[in-house]
Order: sequence, then structure tokens, then C-alpha cells
Amino acid sequence: MKTSLLDGKKPAKFDKHIIGNLLLDVAPPDEVRQEALIVGVRNEDGEIYRLIGASTHRSFMNAVEELFDLDLVDELEDVDDPVEGCDAIFREE
Repeated sequence: MKTSLLDGKKPAKFDKHIIGNLLLDVAPPDEVRQEALIVGVRNEDGEIYRLIGASTHRSFMNAVEELFDLDLVDELEDVDDPVEGCDAIFREE
């Protein structure tokens, strides 16, 4: 999986836990967006600050499970279509 921080967006205080729990390769945002499935992560200001790109459904589901384990919620859990270019968007509850 690939990840990128978005310029000008402040990382969430829980960001170090994401990096600690997921095996991610750092890549430019455009490269991350080319992956098959995209996870966005919102900061405390409600802005998507991190993108995580997964090339397979299996790796996407692994990322989703890890983010749920961090007590984050997926805003798009009951939504079929991407929102803001993301297939899942996680934030603190």
C-alpha cells in the first residue's frame, strides 16, 4: 500500500498510530491516487490530510480493519460510490 500526506493539511494527532499499524510506502499524492482503492483520513479540522492507496481489495480490507482497530469510523461504510475521490474516509468519532 502507498500513502501520502497532502500539502497544507495538518496531520491528525492519531496519525503516528496509522503509520505504526500499517505497512505503507510513502509516495507522491498523484501516485497514491492511481491505486485501485483509496482511503482518506480526516484530521480534527475535518480535512482529508492523508491518502492511502491499495492495489487490491484484500489490502484495502486490511487497511480498513486496522483503521477500525484504532477506533476510527468510516464515513462511507454505507455508501456505494466514492466521495472526494475516496472509497473509505476515516475519522475520529
